[in-house]
Amino acid sequence: MTAPISRRSVILSGIEVLCSIGLHDFEKEARQRVLIDLEVALDPAKEPSSDQVDETLDYDIIREGVIRLAGERHHDLQETLARRILDFILSLKDVVGVTVMTSKPDVYPDCRAVSYRISSGQI
Repeated sequence: MTAPISRRSVILSGIEVLCSIGLHDFEKEARQRVLIDLEVALDPAKEPSSDQVDETLDYDIIREGVIRLAGERHHDLQETLARRILDFILSLKDVVGVTVMTSKPDVYPDCRAVSYRISSGQI
């Protein structure tokens, strides 16, 4: 007998992108490094029954979508970028919740990063 699954998720940590982000003029002059962390909650009732990728959410789709969204236009706010990523991920197959954290690691010399986190659904 196999144990029932009550929760399952995919976690992508530290996706590094260079993107146009920030309010200040100097931030608009050059792309900045942004790190993106995701926890994507998947429907526990749809656990794969075989070892085939078509039975689950392909991580490549998540990663490629995040990179595309981060690079396709300027974002004044991390909040805007994070929300766009959240909405994209919630639209994917079997996703029931997501937490997105964006971090700007190069903002202050005495601070590891300035981050923003947003969640929706069953996280």
